[in-house]
Amino acid sequence: MAANTAFVIVGAGLAGAKAAQTLREEGFDGPIALAREESERPYERPPLSKSYLLGKDERETLYVHPSQWYAEHDVDLRPGTTVTAIDPAAHEVTLADGSRIGYAKLLLTTGSSPRRLPMPGADLDGVLYLRRLADSDRIKDAFASASRIAVIGAGWIGLETAAAARTAGVQVTVLERAELPLLHVLGREVSQIFADLHTDHGTDLRCGVQVAEITGVGGRANGVLLTDGSRIDADAVVVGIGITPNSRLATAAGLEVDNGIRVDARLRTSHPDIFAAGDVANAFHPLLGKHLRVEHWANALNQPQIAAKAMLGQDVTYDRVPYFFTDQYDLGMEYTGYVEPGGYDRMVFRGRTDTREFVAFWLAGDRVLAGMNVNVWDVTDPIRDLVTSRRAVDANELVDIDVPLSHILGSPDGAG
Repeated sequence: MAANTAFVIVGAGLAGAKAAQTLREEGFDGPIALAREESERPYERPPLSKSYLLGKDERETLYVHPSQWYAEHDVDLRPGTTVTAIDPAAHEVTLADGSRIGYAKLLLTTGSSPRRLPMPGADLDGVLYLRRLADSDRIKDAFASASRIAVIGAGWIGLETAAAARTAGVQVTVLERAELPLLHVLGREVSQIFADLHTDHGTDLRCGVQVAEITGVGGRANGVLLTDGSRIDADAVVVGIGITPNSRLATAAGLEVDNGIRVDARLRTSHPDIFAAGDVANAFHPLLGKHLRVEHWANALNQPQIAAKAMLGQDVTYDRVPYFFTDQYDLGMEYTGYVEPGGYDRMVFRGRTDTREFVAFWLAGDRVLAGMNVNVWDVTDPIRDLVTSRRAVDANELVDIDVPLSHILGSPDGAG
């Protein structure tokens, strides 16, 4: 493969697959290679802790493209292929078998990996992490055979897994170090709503606790021991304590790395012919004026489209505000915007929190930093407009359900 014509993508998940698709849609007709460690073709991850884990979605619905798409679009998909090194000077990547692929432009969409528990018993059978399709299959099997599970960590993965387990009829204990689930992400007001949601559905939610050890018998986990000496029996233990960006290749290649691969607003790394997108990219955000690494589906979907265009020499920047969503029990939520922990002055609510049908807004002064709609739909566009306008708004109008959100900025479409 000629070094002066090929585009190589390392890490063919949603981000890698979307980058390849965009390259073809934008008219690139040169060689494209996608190297992917997993044997599966590229798939989307959100269903792994939501609809697929619940048994609502069939496996085939997870894949980004039909199996024939790659051949039809002359994309060299290489599943089960590990890239072991990048040589920026030679414009080559080295594979685990020692072979090399030359490139003109390189895109790193290597994603992230679950943080592992650093404690006794962490390697026992029945200690499960959720990141890959095979992980979701194992957890789904555990739901079918277990009568009780423990979930360590009350972040998004932990709570979504707990909800799926309760829906499957399994007894669930959730263990969280903080005072409330999602406290660091959402703040106390909204975190309490999620805590109540899970306790209302029969989850034993234990906050402010620390895990000392995972106990086991015969090499298999049978419970969790806390630092206060109490013990929770469990047939399986699901761990969701965050993820770490897979930036080892970039570090070894001498690229700038800081909480992921540091890239500019065009998603270009410190080397002009190497780009990064998705979970692994710590990208400069022109609206926020700072670097930001976002670990959510929308980034993996949209960032690679900008990266691909930038690789083709187009004058583009990635300026979409962060967006993520969750589905737990009968609660559906979308969050638009960005708020640093403790980086807001106040919150206001539009609608009823007691029935879990509302929109929450995080404000700095009179400016909307972020909005979260819970069981209220078709409002993400006006929420995004409120965030990106960076203009002062009347909080009384934000909370008044008789004032359409699209009118708050001064015109029916929210643009003026």
